[in-house]
Amino acid sequence: MPSFDFVSKVDAQALDNAVNVVTKEIGNRFDFKGSHVVIDLDKKEFKLKLETDDDMKMRQLLDVLISRANKQGIAPEAFDLSKEGAQSGKVWKKEVQVRNGLKQEDAKKIVKMIKDAGLKVQASINDDLVRVTGKKIDDLQTVIQASKTWELGVPLQYENMRS
Repeated sequence: MPSFDFVSKVDAQALDNAVNVVTKEIGNRFDFKGSHVVIDLDKKEFKLKLETDDDMKMRQLLDVLISRANKQGIAPEAFDLSKEGAQSGKVWKKEVQVRNGLKQEDAKKIVKMIKDAGLKVQASINDDLVRVTGKKIDDLQTVIQASKTWELGVPLQYENMRS
């Protein structure tokens, strides 16, 4: 029976490359000359710790980070920007969590969307992925096309397509 998996993964090397490119670009930008800018990547927890002089520079840093990560193949939805930055003395600090893996509630939303589509496929949640199986590969491709219109707030990839 044909099947494929919905996953939400961020490549650690691509994230590291994006952070290095951002660090280099910020070091070369005129508006950041002489400014306090720190970009620290925690690879184990997929967390970015950012520090800048003020809120405006923090927003510019986030814009550059998202655009460079997008060029590295990391979707903008992978960055959890919901936490507000805080001022600590003269420095603005912000932690940005990088979403890696599907959470249980996101997986349940995906399964519900598949069932609501009314296609002849079955979806099951396995740890941090959703496996979709069907009798015809065309049904699976229809699910993939439908998933591109869903607004879940998490980046989705399709893996392990088997026929």
